Amino acid sequence: MVGFLGATYDWVKAAHVIFVIFWMAGLFMLPRYLIYHQEGLADPADAARWVERETKLRAIILTPAMIVVWVLGLALALNAGIADDVPGLGWLHAKLAIVLLLSGYHGWAVGYAKKLARGQAGVSNKALRMMNEIPALATALIVILVIVKPF
Repeated sequence: MVGFLGATYDWVKAAHVIFVIFWMAGLFMLPRYLIYHQEGLADPADAARWVERETKLRAIILTPAMIVVWVLGLALALNAGIADDVPGLGWLHAKLAIVLLLSGYHGWAVGYAKKLARGQAGVSNKALRMMNEIPALATALIVILVIVKPF
């Protein structure tokens, strides 16, 4: 594919995939951290360690990776012609919708980590464990959309 990215297309695509891996690693870790953090709220020292871990994960991996994913992903989508009504990009619209929802989940998890840092647990451990699977499901759907391009 050429588009406006020209010869850099493959490099941009490779960087996008690399940062998706980083983001997903963070999204797989943070919910697990939230579970352990919530279970450790009774011990202030343990809770403080989880706050520190979550803060580092967000600042070093999770949020920077998500930003890079969005910037590179939008460049790739524009290069593919998403803004020009190029036909056959239904899969890309669906992918972007899932990535938007995943970004919302990211925001929720970051917000919940901040609530836990204040000692406020609002979700049951069972619900947290179920929500821990959201990134895996979203990743599977995105990979299917990108590889199979069903529509």
